[in-house]
Amino acid sequence: MNIDFLAALKELEKEKGIAVDVLLEAIEAALLSAYKRNFGTAQNARVYIDRNTGNYKVFAQQRVTSQVNDPKTEISLTEARQIDPRYNDDDIIEREVTPRDFGRIAAQTAKQVVMQRICEAERNVIYDDYINRSGDIVTGIIQRVEHKNVFIELGKVEAILTFTEQMPGETYKQGGRIKVYILEVKKTTKGPQIFVSRTHPGLLKRLFELEVPELQEGIIEIKSLAREPGYRSKIAVYSKDENVDPVGSCVGPKGARVQTVVNELNGEKIDVIKWNEDVSKFIAASLSPAKVMTVEIWEEEKIARVIVPDYQLSLAIGKEGQNARLAAKLTGWKIDIKSDSQMREIYPEEYTSYYVN
Repeated sequence: MNIDFLAALKELEKEKGIAVDVLLEAIEAALLSAYKRNFGTAQNARVYIDRNTGNYKVFAQQRVTSQVNDPKTEISLTEARQIDPRYNDDDIIEREVTPRDFGRIAAQTAKQVVMQRICEAERNVIYDDYINRSGDIVTGIIQRVEHKNVFIELGKVEAILTFTEQMPGETYKQGGRIKVYILEVKKTTKGPQIFVSRTHPGLLKRLFELEVPELQEGIIEIKSLAREPGYRSKIAVYSKDENVDPVGSCVGPKGARVQTVVNELNGEKIDVIKWNEDVSKFIAASLSPAKVMTVEIWEEEKIARVIVPDYQLSLAIGKEGQNARLAAKLTGWKIDIKSDSQMREIYPEEYTSYYVN
């Protein structure tokens, strides 16, 4: 090791952002380990690399003591004072023991350490970049499918789409481009592991933000959303500007914006609903496309009873209760749906029907 070696380390510092001192300290520790491994020493030792010349030296260390128990690591006070009268108990004496043929081992060890540190630094950069992107949406290229997990290339790092985060019925072809939601970033010994999702409600939100400029500008706000991945979703939107229609903005001209999101989610149906601070009106809208006649609410229990025309009952409930289930998730209310005729049977004299405006 010499001045050229130090110059190379300084170049690495500029390029990779790894401090020269950090590299040299790591090399010193690795050389000490190599020294003990190759020369079988049980002595305490220290390796020092000169920061100006790049030259290295190995020093054996002995502790000064009045009573020597281990001659390899200790030296008597009498012997120590023969070397230098100023030594006292617990002082450390160092003697250079650099082996003649240590150069090849040192060069090889230094190379390994530097390469390892470069890899660690690059991993840390990737980790720092992605740890701040949790909850964001990224586009990647499908690399392979192994044990039902999909591995997606995101530039310098690979993301994992586990089976539980995959949309039902979706197929993943090698080389295909795909948008995913960053679920979690973990730091491991092999580098950062990025877990992504296609089922998270956040994916739906981010896709709309990509397509709707009014969402990016903050004019329109997504108040709530409910999703059953691969089948149907509901999203409630609100406009801070009374001149801007939140539903129309999200649907787009001739439905172009919402259709782009639907295509990305492989045909998942999406209901865009106008949020309303009037709970009754919001619950009525949440059951779209069904038409609602009456909404009765019990505030404390957060229970709502919704009455719909007879011919709208199955539509309001949805296939296997899906529409009603999503409406309950969207609003945060427990919703009990009754038909007009059912209510007339329960309250034959008291019941009067009307439509929610």
